[in-house]
Amino acid sequence: MAAPEGSPALVLAVPGTPSAATRMLADEVVSIARSELPGLDARVGFVSGEVTDFPVSAEFPSLTSVLAHAARERTARYEQAVAAGSEAQEPAGPVAVVVSLLAGPDGALLREIRQAIADSRVPAELTDVLGPHPLLAEGLHVRLSEAGLARADRARLFTVATAADGIILASVGGDEAVQAAGITGMLLAARLAVPVMAAALDAEGSVAGVAEQLRGSGSQNLALAPYLVGPELDPSVLEAAVKDAGCAASEPLGAYPAMGKLALAKYTTALGITPQPVSSGG
Repeated sequence: MAAPEGSPALVLAVPGTPSAATRMLADEVVSIARSELPGLDARVGFVSGEVTDFPVSAEFPSLTSVLAHAARERTARYEQAVAAGSEAQEPAGPVAVVVSLLAGPDGALLREIRQAIADSRVPAELTDVLGPHPLLAEGLHVRLSEAGLARADRARLFTVATAADGIILASVGGDEAVQAAGITGMLLAARLAVPVMAAALDAEGSVAGVAEQLRGSGSQNLALAPYLVGPELDPSVLEAAVKDAGCAASEPLGAYPAMGKLALAKYTTALGITPQPVSSGG
């Protein structure tokens, strides 16, 4: 299966402060999406990136400028076709489908993304965030196992001495994000066979309160699992939460292969394209 000719661009909206590491992460996500759907026009736009004029040449182009660039390119292709004598129809429908690089809902960041789309004056469709989804639970499990905080596979007959017996699933975005994280948390709990409770990194006392609840119910060796891609939160906030909880932590989801597959799934669903089944990230 390949992307239909003339399909809108998939524009990955990347939150947070642009950096070389964030650019690399975003490029890896769109690379996976392209490998899943040959011919896909996939681009990266930073919610807090540089606003540049056409052509987009900055390393960290803003979401607004990337959308404007995509619109100019579509218009140019149409004009070239007409000039060549083609009976091409004037483009209709969205120029781009914007997929937010967010595991869960974050009202403040989503408002920024919507504003960037509005500022571009380009017809673009914004999809839902990537989660909740079973593949995110899988990714969280992998990150915990990489940190030595969970068994990689419950079926294997070995133990991890540092394996956590209670997980704090730390999200950002307030109550709505905690509720959404709780759905993925149930899937993670089923994988690990230990209690998982969601907490808000941006609500004072939330992480410490959940840690107290887990310890009060019998969990002694806690671990904090960031329900984050990574760029959306200042690392110092996560570090402070780990200190408050008094436990070890795994890394954010980052460029886990499922992120690119889920971004593509959001894109194809928005366009009504029948995608291949979204399978394990590896």
